[in-house]
Amino acid sequence: MYVGTVIAKDDTWLLWAIIILWATVSLVLEQRYRWASTISGAIIALVGAMALSNFKIIPTASPVYDTVWDYVVPLSIPLLLFNSNIIKIWKESRRLLVIFLIASVGTMIGTVVGFIVLQQWIPYLAKIGAMMTGSYIGGGVNFAALSAKLNTPEEMISATVVADNSVMALYFLLLIAIPALPIIKRHYHTDYATTDNEQEQQNYWQPKKIQLLDIA
Repeated sequence: MYVGTVIAKDDTWLLWAIIILWATVSLVLEQRYRWASTISGAIIALVGAMALSNFKIIPTASPVYDTVWDYVVPLSIPLLLFNSNIIKIWKESRRLLVIFLIASVGTMIGTVVGFIVLQQWIPYLAKIGAMMTGSYIGGGVNFAALSAKLNTPEEMISATVVADNSVMALYFLLLIAIPALPIIKRHYHTDYATTDNEQEQQNYWQPKKIQLLDIA
């Protein structure tokens, strides 16, 4: 029997308040505590949202979330690009392209192996595998497009999203932990200079001047 959530999916303002509040909490924790900066604010936000949805506080689907994906996320991409070093990206794009292609092939191979092993126990696995492959190679937009194109049942889409977020949270934690391992530090060196963490945190919260160019 379906049990509703404390906050309804059409309770727009309350859901927006929770999203903004928890995103702010995640950023503050990341900047003030070493353990949080190690995990990253993104993982804290993801785990917190998963907890709220699993404890039936917030819904798993809502028009508010659709607005985030349709407008907020596309707007954030050019905002990030404004701070990017295009010359550096151009120089490193060849190496990153090779790495991306290798990862994409690995994702497809893993999907085929997973389908062969699990097809007897998981329904609609062919569609789910295609959706997840598109998601891991091209992001959530591919996931949404493939789920619509393949006419995957809604309950399977919801279950796949929950499973995906759960595994990805652990996967991100693993990726974050790997560079800090002593054996990795000994064999792989970085060109990025380390700065004092406390001073960096203080500088983050200092007022920043807004110029006419920023407004433009």
